[in-house]
Amino acid sequence: MKRLSINEAKELAGRSQSVLNIGTTGHVDHGKTTLAWILSGVWAARHSEEMRRGVTLRLGYSDVVALKCPNCPPPQCYTTLHLSGWTCKHCGSPLMFLRKFSFVDCPGHEMLMATMLAGATLMDGALLVIDATTPCPQPQTREHLKALEIIGVNKIIVVQNKIDVVPKEKILEHYQQILAFIKDSPAQDAPIIPISALHGVNVDVLLQAIDELMPTPVRDESKPPRMYVARSFDVNKPGTTPEELKGGVLGGSIVQGVLRVGEEVEIRPGLRVEKGGGRVEYEPLFTEVVSLRGGDVNLEAARPGGLIGVGTTLDPSLTKADSLVGNIVGKPGTLPEVWWELDLEVYLLEKAVGTAEQVKVEKIKANELLMLNVGTATTIGTAMPLSENKVRVKLRRPVCAEVGSRVAISRQIGGRFRLIGYGMIE
Repeated sequence: MKRLSINEAKELAGRSQSVLNIGTTGHVDHGKTTLAWILSGVWAARHSEEMRRGVTLRLGYSDVVALKCPNCPPPQCYTTLHLSGWTCKHCGSPLMFLRKFSFVDCPGHEMLMATMLAGATLMDGALLVIDATTPCPQPQTREHLKALEIIGVNKIIVVQNKIDVVPKEKILEHYQQILAFIKDSPAQDAPIIPISALHGVNVDVLLQAIDELMPTPVRDESKPPRMYVARSFDVNKPGTTPEELKGGVLGGSIVQGVLRVGEEVEIRPGLRVEKGGGRVEYEPLFTEVVSLRGGDVNLEAARPGGLIGVGTTLDPSLTKADSLVGNIVGKPGTLPEVWWELDLEVYLLEKAVGTAEQVKVEKIKANELLMLNVGTATTIGTAMPLSENKVRVKLRRPVCAEVGSRVAISRQIGGRFRLIGYGMIE
């Protein structure tokens, strides 16, 4: 890698978008948002209710500028812009810009599993954060790891957090519990890195593991652009005059192709429209991309990887309060079909996850209510078994998805929707 001056490195970082999405997953209050903050300098739980309650309720996101000292040995050569600035705190050398990556900060509360599953769709890799002060696994630690497996996220690093508040013997005991928990899972060979997110202890070791175990994916930019919508906003403040109003903003991740300012895009399934006789339809929306933003960088063209904000000409009332989450954005005429019914080939778990007592998973019954996660969309549907491992689900809200897409399936157990398996769209 060519050695750059500090000014050259700053310029490169200033025009680069994030190229990788890393999820922070795990049980509630295990330190996921704090970990994202210590590395990025951004507190991802920005919503007013999140600030009041001190928990993550929606998908959070923050960009990390990863840097490396050319002279110090690993792991101390690894750092971030937030931690060190552009100069190595150990030897004073100018730091090299490695890449930007985005944290997708997922809520850990059991009631918000649908939000976590939507976030997992965007992940290229994940940190499974486990509190060293509590026995392992906690219910949502188990549920999040199973969700990563179902969605297909297999680049995982286990983070043993809060080692600053427990004695060494307890940390080692907890480490053995983690080893037993991740055995025969996608995280079986994952490193287990003890850290204190609050005090930044061992985060250089974690950054080295991210650099070595989570390479930037090779993505196909020749295909038509496609973006999953994970957030949507009205960025106008109360009292904004009509002349100053800005169009609605879509937040999400591009999975293929390149999205450019000035292009027309289609959004599907789109807008819910009530027809005569109580009939409901969804009509696609069409809009122009007026701006693209990755973190604090304005872009003329956005590529796959990282989290992107797309400014549009949409009426901001259509995008406020995450109302377009679950939609897909792309060039008109290139998006997948919109489904009101899904035929699924089903793969059920032996036991439901997410509860302290793991309940045996029974077969899906006729007229059973299921929750499905398809991409970033969450919908409820009524099931009708077709054969031993096939089921048709009539949806209350349609989804836009490709044949062959993976769908997470949850059923109500103890008053909550619990993950019981996945299906493939036929």
